[in-house]
Amino acid sequence: MAWPNLFSRDTPNTKRAWGFKFEFSPEHLTPTTCEPLKNSYDERGEAVLNRLNEISPPPQKDLPRNSSRHPTSEKSPEIPDSTIRDDEKEATKSPRRDLYAILRDNAATDPLLADFWREVNTVPDWVDWAQIERGQDVFYRYGGACLTGLAYQSLLGGMGAARVVETLARTGGFSTKVARGRLFETTQHILQCTKSLESIQPGGDGFASTLRVRLLHVAVRQRILALEKARPGYYNVAEWGIPINDLDSMATIATFSSTLIWLSLPRQGLFMRAQEKVDYIALWRYIGHVIGCPTKGFFETPAQAKRVMEALLLYEIHPTPTSKVLANNIIKSLEGQPPGYASADFLTASARWLNGNQLCDELGLPRVSPYYTCLMAGQCMFFCFFAYTYRSIPSWDRSKIKLLKKVFFDIIVNTKYGLQGKESVFEFKYVPEYETVTLMGECEEEKQDYSAVERRNLRTFLVGCAGIGVGCFVGVKVLGLVWRAVW
Repeated sequence: MAWPNLFSRDTPNTKRAWGFKFEFSPEHLTPTTCEPLKNSYDERGEAVLNRLNEISPPPQKDLPRNSSRHPTSEKSPEIPDSTIRDDEKEATKSPRRDLYAILRDNAATDPLLADFWREVNTVPDWVDWAQIERGQDVFYRYGGACLTGLAYQSLLGGMGAARVVETLARTGGFSTKVARGRLFETTQHILQCTKSLESIQPGGDGFASTLRVRLLHVAVRQRILALEKARPGYYNVAEWGIPINDLDSMATIATFSSTLIWLSLPRQGLFMRAQEKVDYIALWRYIGHVIGCPTKGFFETPAQAKRVMEALLLYEIHPTPTSKVLANNIIKSLEGQPPGYASADFLTASARWLNGNQLCDELGLPRVSPYYTCLMAGQCMFFCFFAYTYRSIPSWDRSKIKLLKKVFFDIIVNTKYGLQGKESVFEFKYVPEYETVTLMGECEEEKQDYSAVERRNLRTFLVGCAGIGVGCFVGVKVLGLVWRAVW
C-alpha cells in the first residue's frame, strides 16, 4: 500500500518492495514467467519498419546530433538508421521524416503494410469508446498530481530499473542538455492520447503518435542490436534481454497507468473511485494494444494491472550507477526551469515523497531539509482540495477537465520553453553510437531562483496547518461540552 494500514497484518505471502506492501498470489508474474518476455519483442513492428526504410530510405548523417564530442578512430557499422535529425538538417529546413505518414500513404499498395495498417486500425471487441473517454477525463480530474507522479515517480523512480536504463543511457537522451525536452515529448504523447476521443481513435493525433513511438522503439532496438553484433560486449543481451522487449513495454504501460493509480496519487493523498480505475486501465490497455505491448492477461482488469506493477517493483527495480546518473540528470535539467522554476531541493523532495527514501538513497539523490518536505505536503494539500472539491460537483468537474486539456497542451507544446509549437513526430534523434554514453552533468541553461509554485505550496501548508489546528481546537471544545453534559 502507498499509505500504511495500521490494521493490516503480514501473512506468509506478504511482500514489500521499495515501501510498497502487497500480497503475492499465484497470478503474479515470477522471474520464470518474466524471462521469456525479456527475449520477445514487437516483430510485426520490426518488419514494418524495414519495409518503410525500403520505401523511404532514412537520411544518412556522419555525425548524429548526440554523438560524442570526442570522436574515436573506430567508426560505427553502416547500419540504416530510421530518422536521424541533427542540427545541420534543421538549419537547412529539411522536412521531418514522419514514419506514420509514410505508413499511411503506402498502406493501400504494399501487402505487408496493408496487413499491419488493417490490424492497428481494427478496434478490438472489448473497446467501449464511452469508457475510453471516461478514462481520458480521469487523467485531467487529477491533472497536476498526475503530471507530478509521471515526472518524479514513473520517470525518475523508473530509473531504478537496471535493465531499462542501459538502453536509455546508450541513446544519450537523458543527458542534462536534452532530458527536459525528452520529458516534454513524452508528455506530449500522453496529452495527445487523452485530449479527446477522436484523438485516440484510428486516424487521430494520439493514435498517430502512438504508432510513431512504436516504430521509434523498433529503430532503437535494431540499432543497439546491430552495434552489439558488430562489437560484442556493447550491450549484454544475455543479462538484460532484447532492448525494448515485451516486458519493458509492459513496464511502460504500467508506469503510466497502475503506478499512477496505486502509488503516485495515493502518496499525494488522492484515491480514485473504483469505476475511475476501471476506465483508466481500459484507456491504457487500448494504447498498449496500438503500441504493440502484450495486454491479454496483463491489463484486462485493474487487478491484473496492479499485479503487473507489483511484480515489476519486486523484480525489476535494482538501481545501478547508471541509474544514479540518469536520475540526477533529470533533477539537474529541471532545476530553476519553467514552467515551475522549482529549486533542486524541492524537486528532490518531490522525488523522495513519491518514491520513498530507500529508493532515492539508492538513486543517489541527496537528503533535503524538512522545509522542502513541508512544501511538498502543501502541494499535496493543494491538489487534494481542488481534486476532491471539483469531482464532487459534475458541472465544475467538466469545466476543469476542459480547461486543463487546453492549459496543459499549451504549456507543454506551444510555449517557448516547451516544444515551441512544434509537435514532435518522435524522430530517431538520439541515435545509439559506440561513443554515446550518458554522463552526470550540470544543466547549462540559465536558472531562475524564484518559484511561484514553492511559495504557493508554503501558503497552502500554513493555511492547512492552521485549519487543522482550528479544527482540533474546536473538536476538543465540543468533546469537553459533551463530556460535561453527560457526566
